[in-house]
Amino acid sequence: MIKNKKNYHHGDLREQLLEAVRQLIESHGPDGFSIAEACRAAGVSTAAPYRHFRDREDILKGVILSAMTRMGSAMQEAADAHPPGNPERIVALGHAYVGFARREPGVFALMFGQAGQHSDDPQLAEEGEGKFAIVLRVVADHLGRAMDDPEVTARAYALWCAVHGHCFLVLDGKTDETKIDIDEDAYLRLVGSAFLPPR
Repeated sequence: MIKNKKNYHHGDLREQLLEAVRQLIESHGPDGFSIAEACRAAGVSTAAPYRHFRDREDILKGVILSAMTRMGSAMQEAADAHPPGNPERIVALGHAYVGFARREPGVFALMFGQAGQHSDDPQLAEEGEGKFAIVLRVVADHLGRAMDDPEVTARAYALWCAVHGHCFLVLDGKTDETKIDIDEDAYLRLVGSAFLPPR
């Protein structure tokens, strides 16, 4: 249980329920639990969620938005730890992205599955664009070009594909099945140097 029912304040209810759902997603998958279970885990009544959410899909959307915020913060912190143009910056950004996927594999998968079902949702679209903008900014700074430069977009997209694909291969156990021994740090450095050669 996240908290004792007596200990939560109304203002904490939304975040408390989202955290309960997040933990259930990690242990049972996005389709492996009921809202009633989430309510029990959060120590609230089964009517409580509907003060803040329309339905189950709206709750899952809340989990996705919260996860995007956490992932974006980790990515931005990683990027800010190194000056523009430093190759370590893109490696750190990759580690932050992969690190989030490893810490929250269920939610990471939900973000790129469930979020796709909300392609017309402006809130999710804005959050997704915001995460890609972090990559764009790092690439633009490295190349000394504007963020909307086509070359910046192409290289940022290539970096995202390489790191994102690696995340899902690892989380799906494909590297274990194929007995591919990957030094993750070396891989991220290889990707970074391939798409963003030293200046």
